[in-house]
Amino acid sequence: MSDELPVTLGFVCVQNAGRSQMATAFAERERDRRGLEDSVEIITGGTHPADSVHDEVVAVMQDHEIDLSDRVPREVSTTELESCDVVATMGCSTLELDAEEIDVRDWALTDPDGQDLDHIREIRNDIEQRVTDLFDEVHANGSQ
Repeated sequence: MSDELPVTLGFVCVQNAGRSQMATAFAERERDRRGLEDSVEIITGGTHPADSVHDEVVAVMQDHEIDLSDRVPREVSTTELESCDVVATMGCSTLELDAEEIDVRDWALTDPDGQDLDHIREIRNDIEQRVTDLFDEVHANGSQ
């Protein structure tokens, strides 16, 4: 990464209770593993946040020793998202950002809410790989 401004990554879905929470947790872990705490900022939220992170999501993330039980879904503002270099939506967003310099990616992931744990683990593994790939890309490019 460069010594310039931090790269800001946003992970967004409607409820901020499943996919975007998993993506955020993996991004935080990846940032720490790579020693990028000073050069990567992470934003997460939902357009209509739920009251809590889905219990099933908390359970499958514990498989990776990641505790989401204390996380609270939050609303994310357009202003916050327009400060991002990359915004990953989870396949459920009606998000419309009016900034050409933002790289918006729709990951088109299945909603884990109400799914069985094995299916949620597949979604989790997909998210983990996508986050790792995103960090590889951002790292290779220096900054977006």
